[in-house]
Amino acid sequence: MNDIRLGVIGLGNRSDLVELAHRPGSGSVVAAACDRDPRMLALAEKRFGTGVRTTLDHHELLDAGLDGVFVLTPDHTHEQIGLDFLAAGVPVFLDKPMAITIEACDRLLTAARAYRTPLYVGHNMRHMPVVVAMRDLIDSGAIGEVKAIWCRHFVGNGGDFYFKDWHADRRNTTGLLLQKGAHDIDVIHWLAGGYTRRVNAMGGLTVYGDISSRRDRSGQRMTDWLSMDNWPPRSLTGLHPVVDVEDLSMMQMHLDNGVFASYQQCHYTPDYWRNYTVIGTEGRMENFGDSEGAEVRVWNRRSEYRAEGDLVVPVHTPTGTHGGADPLLAAEFLRFVREGGATVTSPVAAREAVAAGYAATLSLRDGGRAVDIAPVDPDVAAYFAHGQK
Repeated sequence: MNDIRLGVIGLGNRSDLVELAHRPGSGSVVAAACDRDPRMLALAEKRFGTGVRTTLDHHELLDAGLDGVFVLTPDHTHEQIGLDFLAAGVPVFLDKPMAITIEACDRLLTAARAYRTPLYVGHNMRHMPVVVAMRDLIDSGAIGEVKAIWCRHFVGNGGDFYFKDWHADRRNTTGLLLQKGAHDIDVIHWLAGGYTRRVNAMGGLTVYGDISSRRDRSGQRMTDWLSMDNWPPRSLTGLHPVVDVEDLSMMQMHLDNGVFASYQQCHYTPDYWRNYTVIGTEGRMENFGDSEGAEVRVWNRRSEYRAEGDLVVPVHTPTGTHGGADPLLAAEFLRFVREGGATVTSPVAAREAVAAGYAATLSLRDGGRAVDIAPVDPDVAAYFAHGQK
């Protein structure tokens, strides 16, 4: 098997993902790397070997003979970089979220179809064991027909993860209800078997906006300041100079198949995990934990309060980041580049996750009004539904 030649745009925290795809002599090699920070580029040879080509400008790699490219840059740059490589005929891996507006996502979908260039979006939670276990239970009929899904996301490291760098500026993300929530919204859609068509939301900047300590952290990575000792939230220092995204938000969704859903996100909880409750016509289920030691409990007999379910499914978490999901994500993209065909992730679903988060953010900032979401153009949706053929 000849190695496929890969490029990576963006060598920040998420670039650990591309190291999973760097297997010289075993099918794939990182042949080119791009980052605007020369200090990050200087580490590329150590990470990917002396043969790696490095550049500050991604345009120099459009005709570099790459078989695929990982775009792992800040969210607001995804659209233009993605469009450039799609036009050049280079299969694209876009990290989630796909983009920061509905219109940007639609332009990417349209370009991928027009140029017939494979497009993949890195919604790794579709490979997370706890999510897969819940999906399998739904498919087996364990709770009947899904009617409602509730998700609570406790973002315990939110201050360090999202309020000390570019994430805190809405120009780069639209908001964390989209940026962080895109994962969970996609999971809600996947478990429910539908997409959001009407949404409303409320929330605000309730804690971190009161912190006056600000700092320009150019050249640093999140790992440089992350510490479990950064507690309680109001004691944090060195926040990004611009902090105008919400740290507390909640949204309600009505899906096209009649399912109702809700999503809540808080960035200053002491614990860090997400909890899904799925209610069907014949029972309900709920996950307890989302990493090693997690389990899914199912209740399908009438009773008063019972902590233990009628069915308890232990969830084993394999090695690898994001609960073992990232190695599966990278492997699926590599297979997609080589062979094409159906994937667990979906560019259309990625657009729909952004659409719900984007519309919810509009609602949140406009008094909680209901916002309707138009679906993807049917011809474009059909192209992706048939494996991008």
